[in-house]
Amino acid sequence: MSPGNFRGNAVFVGDRSGRGGFASHQETMRRLLRTLLPFSAVAALAIAAAPAAAATAVSPARGFAPRQILVKFEGERHGRALGLAPGVGVRRAAEALNRNPRVVYAAPNYLATASVTPGPPFDPDDSGALEGAPEASSVAGGWAFKQWNFLAPEGDVSAGMPGSPGGIDAVDAWRNLMKAGRPGAAGVVVAVLDSGIAYRSRGPSFSRSPDFGPGQFVPGHDFVDRDSLPLDESGHGTHVAGTIGEKTDNGIGLTGLAYGAKLMPVRVLDRDGIGNALDIAKGIRFAVAHHAQVINMSFNFDCGNRVPLVDEALQDAYERGVVTVASVGNLGSESCVSAPATGPRVIGVGGTTEGGCLGNYSLAGTGVDIVAPGGGVPQSRCPSVAARPIYQVTLLPGSTRDFAIPANYVGTSMAAAHVSGVAAMVLATGSVNPVLSPAAQVRKVARLLRQTARDLGLPRVQQGAGLLDAAAATSVFPRFSRP
Repeated sequence: MSPGNFRGNAVFVGDRSGRGGFASHQETMRRLLRTLLPFSAVAALAIAAAPAAAATAVSPARGFAPRQILVKFEGERHGRALGLAPGVGVRRAAEALNRNPRVVYAAPNYLATASVTPGPPFDPDDSGALEGAPEASSVAGGWAFKQWNFLAPEGDVSAGMPGSPGGIDAVDAWRNLMKAGRPGAAGVVVAVLDSGIAYRSRGPSFSRSPDFGPGQFVPGHDFVDRDSLPLDESGHGTHVAGTIGEKTDNGIGLTGLAYGAKLMPVRVLDRDGIGNALDIAKGIRFAVAHHAQVINMSFNFDCGNRVPLVDEALQDAYERGVVTVASVGNLGSESCVSAPATGPRVIGVGGTTEGGCLGNYSLAGTGVDIVAPGGGVPQSRCPSVAARPIYQVTLLPGSTRDFAIPANYVGTSMAAAHVSGVAAMVLATGSVNPVLSPAAQVRKVARLLRQTARDLGLPRVQQGAGLLDAAAATSVFPRFSRP
């Protein structure tokens, strides 16, 4: 059988994995093709004689990238991407390959979308406003009147600190980290897999967020535009990164949880908030290879879609000691808790409101491990009608230069960012024994977050272990010294 089919047409046109050459698999695929399909269908499948670039455009209507399939062969450690020639159906090719015992899996390159719906207490001096913005007065400490999500449930009257039933008590957590000598989770690296971050200025087109400093970042990568400048073009990634580690106590804007951590921007979503499984898997592996300790993923694949290439990358992250956190998805854009929140050892995060209730968008399922502030409208049984969003400094819609503090960021994307920030804080406290194996350290962090969560009295499939409590999670003893 020749590399073409009986009509002389190539079917698999290239290898997009970036790992090894395509030629090494040609003979394997030639053998497989003899057993994949009846003769009537074999004419539609074959190997190209030489590699060629596969299509990279996305196809939202179908939920996967066209003319591309993700395949793992027997004996390989990781899956790879193969391009399909025009006229070859993605689902049909996957089904055919999966019928062969020498194929571990074959799946479409599914798309994911951002999970967003339209001493004394440390009191940072962040004003809660940007210079010239009309939405709040520029008063030191003004952050506390917007960032309800970072407050303690009871507040601190003696210190003039308000409270919020839905807050996670970042104030006392900040104090705990100062006592541990690691203010703001200094020294921890958090990778933000998202639409990029406004982390630097570039020419007349891109500006750095005024509430980020140049020293807050480690080098990242852009897997969408395939370069080393993962700059945000939508605002989603900058908002998520702000909650995790925005510059704090600098007199402007708002605050971030792990404000002393280093952020690693890894762009896997385009300006429309869409990314594919291949780029996401590469982004996870990049973060692991470049020593991220926490990976945040505020996006979801469609309900029921299997993404084994992403699961393999997540399993590797777990075995390397990297804590992975993902949104569980929002009702309306998803219909069930879905990948990557359902992936190996991933902490799946649902969303709660200012009143300490489940958000009306937050999905339920066994993949919900914990809940955290996502803002927005509560479920109908909530005694509180408070429905403010999650505030952060980010890009104005349609701009890559201008910034604001918008009031329309709600969802489990925002909730996941809180858990990633607190996971970094837990690592910084020294409460995880460095003698443990890398995988055991991941389990320890997840267990601490669950054990210290605040029970909201909801079924486990809705709240997981309960509402994230940053102060409780960072007050665990004993403390271990860094190796």
